Amino acid sequence: MELTVLLIFAGTLFAAAITPGPGVAALLARIFGHGMRGTPMFVIGMVFGDLFWFTLAILGLAAIATSYAMVFVALKWVGAAYLLYVAWGMWNSKGFNPAQSDDVAVKPSSRTAALLAGLSMNLSNPKVVIFYMALMPNIVPMEKINMLAYWELVATMAGVLFVVFGIYAYLAASAKKLISSQKAFQRLNKGSSMVMVGVAATMVTR
Repeated sequence: MELTVLLIFAGTLFAAAITPGPGVAALLARIFGHGMRGTPMFVIGMVFGDLFWFTLAILGLAAIATSYAMVFVALKWVGAAYLLYVAWGMWNSKGFNPAQSDDVAVKPSSRTAALLAGLSMNLSNPKVVIFYMALMPNIVPMEKINMLAYWELVATMAGVLFVVFGIYAYLAASAKKLISSQKAFQRLNKGSSMVMVGVAATMVTR
């Protein structure tokens, strides 16, 4: 794939990803509520969600995805239900203990849950679907994509997304450290849970 195409794709994806949306809101709410524990797996899950829609667009299956609109609707409701479940847990949480390190080992089940949560988030994120199904075909010459070009685009996509999500995670973690009282964390948890509810509502109404 030509370097110019890769740079245009990277720049457009960066601009789209850095714009706050359901995925970013869920990432920030997760960090504010639970710290960095499980966040890397959540981010990897989100990247895999992007990879799914990216591959679907590359294979020229946008029309098929549109034909099976009920699948997308089901994914939206599953994703929204999970976010509401997380929001409920955060609302009733006693708050994050500032003295507790974020480096505490994450149980395998927690890693798996975080991975699936991130995957579900971007599989049902309208912003992601619109980018890969509608915008990307106008940026990348689909007829010129071979196996090498596919992996070049995948590497570019993953690199951009990890940078964007890394920026947001760093900013959220830094802001979190400024809060030291348990009551403040409880209020933050409740606020984050409301964000989760808002994200869920946005997902199912689009």
